[in-house]
Amino acid sequence: MLCLFDLDGTLIDSEHGITACVKHALERLRVAIPTAEELRSWIGPPLRHSFGPLLGHDAAQVEAAVEHYHERFDTHGWREHSVYPGIEPLIGRLLDAGHQLAIVTGKPHRHAEPILAQLPFGRAFLRLYGPDPSSARSEKADMIAAAMADFGATAEETVMIGDRHFDIEGAVANGVRGIGVLWGFGSRVELEQAGAAAIAATPADLDALIG
Repeated sequence: MLCLFDLDGTLIDSEHGITACVKHALERLRVAIPTAEELRSWIGPPLRHSFGPLLGHDAAQVEAAVEHYHERFDTHGWREHSVYPGIEPLIGRLLDAGHQLAIVTGKPHRHAEPILAQLPFGRAFLRLYGPDPSSARSEKADMIAAAMADFGATAEETVMIGDRHFDIEGAVANGVRGIGVLWGFGSRVELEQAGAAAIAATPADLDALIG
């Protein structure tokens, strides 16, 4: 089985790093910072998707905000995360079972690559797929399709695992089984409405669902 994993909210808890970078960007622009609960919803969507409404869809302001976000992410944000409990042994079991693993993330490749490289199980993932840094779209569907083509995997031989509706919608668009996880930043309702084939409450549940 080709197992495609989202990164933020699925393998790692990156809430502090992401929200601190958002705050940094908004402070630089002297814009009021949303509540902590509102900032949680920024984890998953493309930055431009989230900055747009807050900045009146002013293209120049949005691009400035993205640049300020990257300033802090490049120096501090990429290190501010932790691996969810149970993930490392899960990855080991999937490898032992002969599954192929890859990352499909909404993070630009240049941001996700150093994170993956320093994870204790980073070498388990054979490929990393991230969107174009200039894109305002999630592009999960396109990246899943690219992964299937690269690995020569059919929809029946592929599963997409993630915590937000973007992950599940990308899976559905490719006829792939999408498994939602509840330890990240999405809700059961969000994942079910997006068309999740199954929901995992714990990494052990996910292991059983992949088989």
